[in-house]
Amino acid sequence: MIDHFSRFHPIVNFTYFAFVIGFSMFFLHPIYMLISIGGAFVYSIILNGKRGLKFNVVFMLPMLILVGCINPLFNHEGATILFYLKNGNPFTLESVIYGLISSTMLVTVIMWFSCYNKIMTSDKFIYLFGKIIPSLSLILSMVLRFVPEYKAKIITISNAQKCIGNDVTNGNIIQKAKNGIKILSIMTTWALENGIETADSMKARGYGLKGRTAFSNYRMMTRDKIVFILIVSLGVFIIGCSTFDLTTVRYFPTIKFTGFGMINIVSYIGYFILCFIPVFITTREEIRWKYLISKI
Repeated sequence: MIDHFSRFHPIVNFTYFAFVIGFSMFFLHPIYMLISIGGAFVYSIILNGKRGLKFNVVFMLPMLILVGCINPLFNHEGATILFYLKNGNPFTLESVIYGLISSTMLVTVIMWFSCYNKIMTSDKFIYLFGKIIPSLSLILSMVLRFVPEYKAKIITISNAQKCIGNDVTNGNIIQKAKNGIKILSIMTTWALENGIETADSMKARGYGLKGRTAFSNYRMMTRDKIVFILIVSLGVFIIGCSTFDLTTVRYFPTIKFTGFGMINIVSYIGYFILCFIPVFITTREEIRWKYLISKI
């Protein structure tokens, strides 16, 4: 499935991720967390396909379980004692649930950031913030761009070293360590040189100078305005719900949170629509495309 949300204006993409990542970091309400991780899970699969599914199941799911299991071993607050550990500390239900919620929050934020890195490319980021904070936007775009470049470059270096017998798979433990350090040294040297060359190149082009213009192919169309207004409206609505403690949960000493009143259900629906906007857009465009194909 081809993602269509990435084709929207950069301000639409950035505003969306600012809301969903911010809400995922600060809302520990279990229903909000389930909606957020569901949206992040589905959208990451749309963006990355089988690789995204593998990443979520093989890496994120074990992390969620591990972090959730570790918390009750160190956090002994809570009124519902399930049993006592060998050291005499209580193992409470509240600490277990809080650990699962905290781990869910961590995994959700990582998933959303993986989607963010896929959608918000360096040229989009510079387009948005190049005139406001030119130096910082250049540094951030370089950092985001270097992550996939480092991964590809270190594979290239490792393969080159493997041809001459200096890979981390050759020799004993000491030799493997020396080979690994050598590969890391080559990688670090390349990264520093590449950073300097990029900075000098941007400086030579007058990046950050007052009055400098730059080509941009981004245009705010009607569909962008509609989706932008929808995202901002839903974001403001959810913020308003949080001011009335609809997103607040108390985990200690007992668990207490707002339930399923009418206003609560409306807030859940609003948050669901916000988190699944990219999924709705992509699904709609796929159905529309298949319909048009069937008419040919």
